[in-house]
Amino acid sequence: MLVEELWADEKLAGWLRDLESGNEGEGGPRAEVDLPDVVALPDVLLDLAVPHECVNELVALRARLAADPEALTLLGRCVDRFVRGMGEIGGGWEPPAFPESTGALGRTFQVFVFIAALPYVRAYHRQRDIPADVSRRTLADLGRNLAVHRRRTGTTGLLVPWWIGLHFHGELYQLGRLQFQRARLGGRTGQAAADAGLDTGPGDHCLSLHIADFRGPLSPEACDRSLDLAREFFARHYPDEQYAVAVCHSWLLDRQLTRYLPADSNIVRFQERFRIACEETKADDKAPVGFVFGDPELPVADLPRRTAVERAVGDHLRAGGHWYGGHGWFAM
Repeated sequence: MLVEELWADEKLAGWLRDLESGNEGEGGPRAEVDLPDVVALPDVLLDLAVPHECVNELVALRARLAADPEALTLLGRCVDRFVRGMGEIGGGWEPPAFPESTGALGRTFQVFVFIAALPYVRAYHRQRDIPADVSRRTLADLGRNLAVHRRRTGTTGLLVPWWIGLHFHGELYQLGRLQFQRARLGGRTGQAAADAGLDTGPGDHCLSLHIADFRGPLSPEACDRSLDLAREFFARHYPDEQYAVAVCHSWLLDRQLTRYLPADSNIVRFQERFRIACEETKADDKAPVGFVFGDPELPVADLPRRTAVERAVGDHLRAGGHWYGGHGWFAM
């Protein structure tokens, strides 16, 4: 059974004890868990853009979950902990990675945590008067990330569950081509913005920009439209929070890309929006390989050269170069 496997792992046993002490109180998780049954679940999954080839497996695993009372109790505890402070920046939470011995149910357990948390995040969206289409497109990133996992591993699961936790905790929204995370300025970026004369600084609110897979070209027109949507959206739905600065922390801001890409390419045009807050000194070659080719562990010598970006990433590494994360910002 799932929970027995977790107790057998020393680190996970400690996590379970902490979870129990933090949730139990009078004996039972406080959050009411209303997980869709096997009849209703397929429609819920399709509404979340879950790939069709994952649906039957998740429905079957839902039946296994229902037959495991201890796993259901664990699910309730996780949901209770996850939905606390809904909408609070940095207040989200996720279970740790489960060992391979827990099989498909352990690999997808966090998917069920997010599904069970749906009523809570949707209630929060209604409270903030978030438009239904924004809510739907934001939460559909669960399906997009299941597709990314399947592309890389051929199985159902999530590569970075904490990332989906931002969507289901009211911290991130899909607005057109870009995703906007409610965040706070770090020390170096915040100081750079303050030094430039903006009325902001470290610890103040900012919008962290993210670029989702499977959303078409990162064209200047698409980015402009997203930024216009974001300015209106956050002013209307978060009037108590002032967002003077947008930031991005990504390998896409590595200026070395300009050596390989034309000046009118979408990536170079995207870079031009940003002022660089600081230079990264630690190489991160796996990030571009993972995002461009789908698997960060692919041998550099075998990377394809089908597109300009593929040629840029692969040729630079084959020549002995390295890629670095970029830290940029601009005034909203």
